[in-house]
Amino acid sequence: MKKMLAALLCAALILMACSKKTESGSATATKAAPALTITMAHNQTSLENPYAFGAITFKQVMEQLSGGTVNVVVHHGTLGENENELVEKLDMGAVDIIVCSPGFMTAIGVPEVDMLSLLYLFNSFDHWEAAMDGAFGNAMKDIIATKTNNRFLVLGYWTAAVRDYYGKKPVVTPADLQGMTLRTQTAPVVQDFWKACGAIPTSVAWGELYQALQQGVVDSAENDYTNFMLKDHHKTANGKYISETHHDFTTRLFLTSGTFWNKLSDQQRAWVTEASKAATDEDRVVTYRMADESKAKVIADGAMVTEFVNVDIPAFQAIALPIQNKFAATNKMENLLEMVRTTR
Repeated sequence: MKKMLAALLCAALILMACSKKTESGSATATKAAPALTITMAHNQTSLENPYAFGAITFKQVMEQLSGGTVNVVVHHGTLGENENELVEKLDMGAVDIIVCSPGFMTAIGVPEVDMLSLLYLFNSFDHWEAAMDGAFGNAMKDIIATKTNNRFLVLGYWTAAVRDYYGKKPVVTPADLQGMTLRTQTAPVVQDFWKACGAIPTSVAWGELYQALQQGVVDSAENDYTNFMLKDHHKTANGKYISETHHDFTTRLFLTSGTFWNKLSDQQRAWVTEASKAATDEDRVVTYRMADESKAKVIADGAMVTEFVNVDIPAFQAIALPIQNKFAATNKMENLLEMVRTTR
């Protein structure tokens, strides 16, 4: 009998120990499990693209600040290379943060955003940063939030460097573009500029542009060194001549939705804000560094470059300025245009 009682007591002690261990393990697992998952996406498939560096930085900083309570999932072009697809997914809640061009907002009642697409609005990266990180950039954030009723919120201003012409022949003056098809962005102010230069603006999906240049579907395109280098556009028949027109020091939106923002706690919002700043800084640093590296790469690959100093920039600016003035007057943004022009 004593032996039986001893055995039962021993068994009970073992069960209690196992129970405590299990409870302890469950508590630990619950504590370590992320309380929030953030899905982020951009449209570039290469991990060498500045967008990828910025996105990875956001993930690292966000997860570190949150102590592991937030998990960030990054999609590098895997949710689509078409920015419109990413915007739709953001609006539906299928993704929480994206990187995109601002032009899509004109179709949803925010025509003011096309000011960021005006060509020759900025004359250097220093000028662009001073404007976007200052009063002008804050004003544009407010316009976007107000006009979309907080449907979209800007977390930061990224850049895709400065855009240049590349095509089947060199371009030095606007007259050199006469009759040439040119793949460009769809913003009306961009289309108006190239039409005024004599070109024929053409819409081609980014993922299809290599083939379009190679097969002569389009005569030319315009983008920054890094993006067209990573896609080998400069190796195509209609992409080997590059002219440094420097017509667009680009603005890209690090964008979230009001729906996502509203579900965050104050602490989580603070983390997102800090991580967004770090990601924005990283995008810019990598973009500026890679611009020179990418230029060297395309030249080594055999592309022919007409340097900035050899392009008739005043002739292109003369076409751009009236478009800027007309846009500002139409949208009652003369004060913001003047703000940019006087920013140093």
